[in-house]
Amino acid sequence: MNPNFPDPFIYVPKRGDPQLLFVLLHGESAGPDQLFPLAQAIKQAFPLALVVLPYAFEIEPGSTHDKPCHHWVDPVGLDEGNYARRVEQALPLLIKQIQQIQAQYGLTGERTALAGFSQGACMALEASLAQPNLAGRVLAFSGLYASEPVQAPPATLLHFFHGAEDSLLVRDRVHFTLERLAELQGDATLDEASGVGHELHPALIHQAVVRLQTCVPLRNWEAALGALQAQASDAPDIILPDSSGRTLH
Repeated sequence: MNPNFPDPFIYVPKRGDPQLLFVLLHGESAGPDQLFPLAQAIKQAFPLALVVLPYAFEIEPGSTHDKPCHHWVDPVGLDEGNYARRVEQALPLLIKQIQQIQAQYGLTGERTALAGFSQGACMALEASLAQPNLAGRVLAFSGLYASEPVQAPPATLLHFFHGAEDSLLVRDRVHFTLERLAELQGDATLDEASGVGHELHPALIHQAVVRLQTCVPLRNWEAALGALQAQASDAPDIILPDSSGRTLH
């Protein structure tokens, strides 16, 4: 990590070694404090989790020294035409940072969840796609991929959380992305909150914790189903469960 850059906020378990890692990525023109409510909810629900909130890499020109505004990509001259490229350029540093935290605490990608709001959500989604073993889950609040995905992460369960009244990210784009991921055999869920705009609303934070506590990744379900099928071949009377759903709730 850059020694001249602010250290991330790190919350460690009060007792015992961390069993899970959550890396929370704030949105554009903001800082880690934007995600403190999400961090608190995760800490309460998962007391053995390590929760890390890093600062984004770019500082907005003209922002004050006392409260600088951080961006994950260079905001100067940023537009739809160069956004995806700038995200791609920023990914190696973010991935390296996450891998360093994993190595320091002995936690694997399967035990890692990335969460982000807006531009942070985009970075989390793209990082898990660029490095398939980086995280077992991604929680994307009010954010999508930098460009239309051409593949889905093979080992990552994706949770999207969106405000139905979000004027910056219209719901049609979110629904299109979920349909596209389904075509690519991705494992994804979507929760929308009515009357909510482009914000990290408490209702969406609550639903994120519910998803983390109740959703079984499709890869785990398929592994269990495969074991049952193997047993059924030796015991024809076994009735197999329905496997039509993409994600268990």
